[in-house]
Amino acid sequence: MGWVIAILFGSAVVLLILSFLKTAQSKSNIEQQIDQVTFTLKNEIHELQQQIRNIELDAEITAKQSGAMSGPSEERILLREVLDMHKRGYSNESIALKKQLTPNEVDLMLLPYSANKGERSMVAQ
Repeated sequence: MGWVIAILFGSAVVLLILSFLKTAQSKSNIEQQIDQVTFTLKNEIHELQQQIRNIELDAEITAKQSGAMSGPSEERILLREVLDMHKRGYSNESIALKKQLTPNEVDLMLLPYSANKGERSMVAQ
């Protein structure tokens, strides 16, 4: 009976050691996978940043060639913010409140960017 207990105890110790080794191996595999995903994401982020820089440079070149850069930058920033809010679904009244403008001023600023939509819907009816 004592031998059986000793054998069972010995096999339990061996199995415990094996489980620790397997756990360490699985942790290293998981860490390798996490590292691979991290490197992939970093590469994709770098590529996206490069594309954004290229787009910004192209936009600046186009603006300079067309003469659009001659206007004051404060007006361009305001127009950019108003367009951004409009595209995110803000109403013209809420844009006017947030930017401290009149609703008529917001309508006039957005008119060149929304006129095509209105004309198309009028023709379709």
